[in-house]
Amino acid sequence: MPELSHRRRMLVLGICCMSLLIVSLDNTALNVALPSMQRDLHATTSGLQWTIDAYTLVLASLLMLAGSTADRIGRKRVFMAGLVIFSLGSLLCSLAPSLELLIVFRMVQAVGGSMLNPVAMSIITNTFTDARERARAIGVWGAVVGISMAAGPLVGGLLVQSVSWRSIFWVNLPVGLTALLLTLRFVPESRAPKARRPDPVGQLLVIALFGSLTYAIIEAPASGAGPVVPFAAVAVATLLALLWYEPRRAEPLIDLRFFRSAPFSGATVIAVSAFAALGGFLFLSTLYLQNVRGLDALHAGLWMLPMAAPTFLCAPLSGRLVGSRGPRLPLLIAGTAMTASGVLFAAFEAETTNATLVAGYALFGIGFGFVNAPITNTAVSGMPRAQAGVAAAVASTSRQLGQTLGVAVVGAVLASGIGSSPYRQLFVPAARPGWWILTGCGLAVLVLGLLTSGPWARRTAERTARTLEPATARQAVGVSERA
Repeated sequence: MPELSHRRRMLVLGICCMSLLIVSLDNTALNVALPSMQRDLHATTSGLQWTIDAYTLVLASLLMLAGSTADRIGRKRVFMAGLVIFSLGSLLCSLAPSLELLIVFRMVQAVGGSMLNPVAMSIITNTFTDARERARAIGVWGAVVGISMAAGPLVGGLLVQSVSWRSIFWVNLPVGLTALLLTLRFVPESRAPKARRPDPVGQLLVIALFGSLTYAIIEAPASGAGPVVPFAAVAVATLLALLWYEPRRAEPLIDLRFFRSAPFSGATVIAVSAFAALGGFLFLSTLYLQNVRGLDALHAGLWMLPMAAPTFLCAPLSGRLVGSRGPRLPLLIAGTAMTASGVLFAAFEAETTNATLVAGYALFGIGFGFVNAPITNTAVSGMPRAQAGVAAAVASTSRQLGQTLGVAVVGAVLASGIGSSPYRQLFVPAARPGWWILTGCGLAVLVLGLLTSGPWARRTAERTARTLEPATARQAVGVSERA
């Protein structure tokens, strides 16, 4: 990619952030619409889980394929294809006559979405070559997540209240078209000097692993252990097959050697934990505010502002801290705040009073705002820049897998606790195990942030970089040297 002027780099960053905005806005707005969709489409709790997880599951399964394909055939080309497919999927979702077709169209959306975020991050990584400037750009990227969290519940609530849940998908159409035209005009084409070959066996194993695991978790409360045991067995078998097969390929879909780097492995697990917490948090909060407190969609969205606003404010601050002091401090702040939020709900039933509910939301927003930038920066900086698409895809896959598991596990725990009992009476005690799970996720962020950002972790990153690509070892660990 040719060196661009500062103004052009900022424009490319803005275009890439537009793709993140429509993907993130779609998810956060849809969470507010879940009760309305439940009534309109006569959906069960597991049906609601699938409207979220069908999207994140397909997204997680295809992100690494999209990243490596973009490195090989051109990032701009794949990014534009993603915008077209995502917009088409959004249109189909708005017209879905049944829950089953909505889930199918959400999967179409996800195919397009898989070509957006990792490829956009790859474009950003190759556009901003200076480590400090890249960290600030990633901070802006993280702030867009905050914007979507702030705007999503409000926009979603307003649209559901004034039109219907279908109108949520209409928002993606003008933004997607604008991003497509701007990409065509201003984003330069780029690709890796030597991209890896396709790995169809590895890709099929990833899809089988994620799909069977998610199905087993979601359907267990309704179907019982018997029917889901085969799916759990498939998940275990495909995981073992991946661990056996991938190291034997010269150019694997997932290069397991990257996980020898403690910062990279830590960033991956932290991403799964943080986004599992986010998925479960939004799922529980939306159902509680509307189905237990009886709020309409708009007022439920307003109640979630104490979580969204701190995320928006803390994300760019986190990016600056990562650029100047490394990832440790933002990760410790994130883990502490998310753990405190989970404890407040799990041990003290924070949802039962307004003051503790606001405090719990604000703490979670602070934690989530600080966690994004160190995840992305550590994951991308620990890999050779020539494979930036795959690097960004691993980080994005961890996020989506985490969100998928968060909704699946917390939703399954909630459904098991409520059963056929009165919903409003049992929601708070039934949700308590879910809040303890989210507390554990926050604690994982805290502990791993401490363990994988010190001198020992930095040495493992340096050794891994020398093993992977000796000629670019200094470049690959540039940011980790300041950790």
